[in-house]
Amino acid sequence: MNWWRSHATLRTLFLLFLGQLVSLALALSSFTSSLVANLGVDAPITQSIFNYFALALVYASILLYKRQKIQLSWYWYLLLGFVDVQGNYLVNKAYQYSSLTSVTLLDCFTVAWAIVLTWFFLGTRYSIWQLFGAAICVLGLGLVLLSDAGVGGEGGSKPLLGDSLVIAGTLFFAFSNVGEEFCVKNKNRVEVVSMLGLYGMLVSLVELSIFEVKSLESVNWSADIILAIAGYTLALFMFYTLAPFVLKLSGATMFNLSILTADMWAVVFRIFFYQQEVDWLYFLSFAVVTVGLVIYSTTEKDPAPISALEDGNSNGEYQVLIDENASRNDSLVS
Repeated sequence: MNWWRSHATLRTLFLLFLGQLVSLALALSSFTSSLVANLGVDAPITQSIFNYFALALVYASILLYKRQKIQLSWYWYLLLGFVDVQGNYLVNKAYQYSSLTSVTLLDCFTVAWAIVLTWFFLGTRYSIWQLFGAAICVLGLGLVLLSDAGVGGEGGSKPLLGDSLVIAGTLFFAFSNVGEEFCVKNKNRVEVVSMLGLYGMLVSLVELSIFEVKSLESVNWSADIILAIAGYTLALFMFYTLAPFVLKLSGATMFNLSILTADMWAVVFRIFFYQQEVDWLYFLSFAVVTVGLVIYSTTEKDPAPISALEDGNSNGEYQVLIDENASRNDSLVS
């Protein structure tokens, strides 16, 4: 009972619970995005713009109600919105060419990118065992590429093209996760989410007017398409609402590791909803990724910050990781 009541244990359970809520939201967004593609709609920017609009509407309203001033320069939020939009675009586009399980599994490549980016930009340092665990995760994802190349199977009209789009998208997502981690650990969470929604919507409007008008004109709109996009928007709104909590408490790398269970939901959706068989390499891949996750999480130690970033105004430097967060993370690991 003493072990169960310990602060570190309760904190760990709470983080795991939040991570699984985020994982479920991510799985639902992947499923509904796949539905939109299967209904013949090739409009990845349009899919995401409603989510950014909802985030801006809800959270900017809270900022206005509280009369809070924006604490971080606008160009940081513009950059954050830009990379996030590109990530959503590339991953949503991948559903036109690859299967639900492939896209969801390869989404885990964000973990590898997050480790590299947090190492260079946030000063996070990882142990050899953590890097070994992450390498095993990437090895497991390589089995997905092997399967989609034809060794095991099926799934999509141009699976390798779809896989490439996903991997490129995960790079943008990693930039977005690391940038969001920096912001939520140093600034107001409501401000970060509202500005991400606002600038994400503006970037989406510009890109939609340039690249996607013809695609929208060719869409035969139906109730199924509208419901699928509405479901995608709701799932993504839930994801963007919960993600800052996990990022603030555990960081970008552990955040991406905690949502690897979304892969299980993707397999369930594919088997029971699409009535499709899943190649054995997918299950092997998930098993390998799980082993890597266990190695990483059980050897995790508190990262040491070595850098800071100026916001361009006279506000001085924002410390990337403050001592209070470091001590709380120490209690989590212990």
